[in-house]
Amino acid sequence: MKKLLVAGFAALLASSTAMAEVSQEAIGKDATITNEVVTNGMGQSLQRFSPLKQINKDTVKKLVPAWVFSMGGEKQRGNEAQPIIHDGVMYVTGSYSRAYAIDVKTGEEIWQYDARLPEGILPCCDVVNRGGALYNDKFYFGTLDARIIALDAKTGKVVWNKKIANYKAGYSYTAAPLIVKGMVITGNSGGEFGIVGEVQARDAETGEMVWTRPVIEGHMGTYKGKESTMTGTLNATWPGDLWKTGGGATWLGGSYDAETDTLVFGAGNPAPWNSWLRNAGTPTEGNKGDNLYAASRIAINPDNGEIKWHYQTTPREGWDFDGVNEVVAYTDREGNKRWATADRNGFFYVLNREDGKFINAYPFVKNISWAKGIGKDGRPIYNEDNRPGDPSKSADGKKGETIFAIPSFLGGKNWMPMAFSQNTGNFYVPSNEWGMDIWNEPVTYKKGAAYLGSGFTIKPLFEDYIGSLKAIDPDTGEVKWEYKNNAPLWAGVMTTAGGLVFTGTPEGLFKAFDDETGEELWSFQTGSGIVGQPVTWEMDGEQYIAVTSGWGGAVPLWGGEVAKKVNYLNQGGSVWVFKLSK
Repeated sequence: MKKLLVAGFAALLASSTAMAEVSQEAIGKDATITNEVVTNGMGQSLQRFSPLKQINKDTVKKLVPAWVFSMGGEKQRGNEAQPIIHDGVMYVTGSYSRAYAIDVKTGEEIWQYDARLPEGILPCCDVVNRGGALYNDKFYFGTLDARIIALDAKTGKVVWNKKIANYKAGYSYTAAPLIVKGMVITGNSGGEFGIVGEVQARDAETGEMVWTRPVIEGHMGTYKGKESTMTGTLNATWPGDLWKTGGGATWLGGSYDAETDTLVFGAGNPAPWNSWLRNAGTPTEGNKGDNLYAASRIAINPDNGEIKWHYQTTPREGWDFDGVNEVVAYTDREGNKRWATADRNGFFYVLNREDGKFINAYPFVKNISWAKGIGKDGRPIYNEDNRPGDPSKSADGKKGETIFAIPSFLGGKNWMPMAFSQNTGNFYVPSNEWGMDIWNEPVTYKKGAAYLGSGFTIKPLFEDYIGSLKAIDPDTGEVKWEYKNNAPLWAGVMTTAGGLVFTGTPEGLFKAFDDETGEELWSFQTGSGIVGQPVTWEMDGEQYIAVTSGWGGAVPLWGGEVAKKVNYLNQGGSVWVFKLSK
């Protein structure tokens, strides 16, 4: 049974007022509407740019807390969510698959929903949730036992509850869903367990499946309950039966571009990590060993789930660089429609928005070792001696040659979203400078067990910093400015027309920077590490900014030697809201 906690006074208040429903039109216009935030990414293109400028370079020093909300109890783990604000209510998710509705003026709880999770869930990288979605009169969010739930936005009561996949096989779900054309669009998590990545579309009112699209070649999609088309061509880039447990988790969700009517999802690492098991040779025979469509950005027709195009950032991926990082739709300074994505592999990519064709790529972290660069065809120019060794060639067959690779598998940039400024035309990318010792090992698939075939230890590259917020010109790849942080950066970024860039640090500081110079203009200590995603909106003539605080995520769990640098940080679990002092 699910547990529903309702604050008495707030529930009576909610029941006495009619809630304005969120239309598909409002979702499409979210990037320009200033009195609410109804999409993850502050707009379907994920630019995370606000036209508000009451809080600006001159006034930001007057920013003070308006209220703070505690997520409470013993469940204080990583809080990576982005708040959603609509009709006087803030909706936000917390760790362990919890959701809250909060009176946005007072900070009082209206309702809380706690998804009572079963024993045996298998989350890879902390028990996080990255946010929900609003549509009509419902709030949607996913759970760690791989479900998607629709709640009555007014009361928090369950309207429908649907299974995405079998959590016992390693599936989970942590991303914010997308709402497109009256459908709830979801991905899945679990790439470390030999699952198969998939995108699913459901009717938002009923939860009934409309279509599914697996992202590993050889698997069949469905449309209206029947098989539709195969993803790719069976065994074109996968040997034997490895495609059946091929990974490619779509764990970060996607974006939607209305101009081209295209969904874009990223697919994660192929499984297992040991690339010699998936392709014994070197990439000399076309794309035979690429392991499509893992480590790729995939464009999907939202009407039927058919693949329109793909771009693979790391063919034959063997470092757990994934390919899930958000793809942001923008228009460059010359008026060209582009996609931009900053990959875990350390390169910043620009693609044509019409067809996904490769335009350019630039390194955005230092000392990348696995590739010399990206060729004109968009494929990496590999350093073959920086591929973890083949264990079958070792003396005992148990461990391949260890190499030191840059970046580490936690990436030049991980899940934390970057932002684009319509003021400067630059992207603001939260990145990390680290490397790893990595080696390959033999492994066989077992349902519900880790399916890696690799070992690793992450190490910092520099004594004085790991985290690096960079302002990047997407036309040239030039880093316009850089802010260096001692601990790894793991929070999202937001830009505003007021000339500001907001983000947080694991040390608990919420910061504002000058978007042109990188000068730090303001900071506030929230009491726990910030790994959330800031948003801003206008209410009663005042501009507000919110961010979740609560240290956690993958770094303390997987960070190797880096984890030692942050093990003193306190966990938390709160939402902070700020406005200008009078």
